Amino acid sequence: MPESDAAPENRRDLALLTEAALAAGEIARRHFGNGPASWEKGAGLGPVSAADLEIDAMLRTRLLAARPDYGWLSEETEDTPARLAARRVFIVDPIDGTRAFLAGETGFGHALAVAEAGRVVAGVVHLPMQGHTYSAVARGGAHLDGRALNIATPEPRLTGARLLASRRQVAAEHWRGGEAPRIARHFRSSLAWRLCLVAEGAFDGTLTHHDTWEWDTAAGALIAAEAGVRVTDRSGAPLVFTRPHPASRGLIAATPLLHEELAARLAPSQRHAG
Repeated sequence: MPESDAAPENRRDLALLTEAALAAGEIARRHFGNGPASWEKGAGLGPVSAADLEIDAMLRTRLLAARPDYGWLSEETEDTPARLAARRVFIVDPIDGTRAFLAGETGFGHALAVAEAGRVVAGVVHLPMQGHTYSAVARGGAHLDGRALNIATPEPRLTGARLLASRRQVAAEHWRGGEAPRIARHFRSSLAWRLCLVAEGAFDGTLTHHDTWEWDTAAGALIAAEAGVRVTDRSGAPLVFTRPHPASRGLIAATPLLHEELAARLAPSQRHAG
């Protein structure tokens, strides 16, 4: 899509998010490989580190100073109902892929987005150790390091498709007839990055049957959609953001034809679970 179709307010917010994401990368690089303090959050929510919290504090201070009327939703900040009254909301994951970060792996990123009326209008995913920045603005297209992203044609079919998913997501019980499709499975720990890799055309799709938090999907979902990827929850419904409970019912993101095939093959209990 031509960048001239993007609203000026959205372009300004994208510039703000990009600068903040690069600043987050500087903090992450300082901690990376140096064993920052970390602990489990409990309730199956995974680990958090001193780096996550430092980045979260920096982002909140920096972004809300620039847009004091925006709401705030972050994985590492206690959620409050105040954001529900804001016209626009920052949706932030300070480090998406904390386990990878703590293990000394480079596949983590910073995912920053702005949403209005349930839709993401600007988003950035920055991978500091790989030196890559994905970005998108509503009706302005998706980019990787300034290069426009558009999914390739002809589209892949389900058999042999390159899907980013954990082993559990492609287990036989999730599929009609108890038989998993014959796909080439790959995995990356950062869900935001998985969405960006599909937008880039490096993989054909990604999916998860589990509920997904908005901070994991907001930025990447816009980047993928602006590149021509179809992004929905596991039932095929559009993702809606800034809900009181900030999670969607799973995720399917794939080229349009592949998305249709994936949705058709899911077992009914998986399409409507949750």
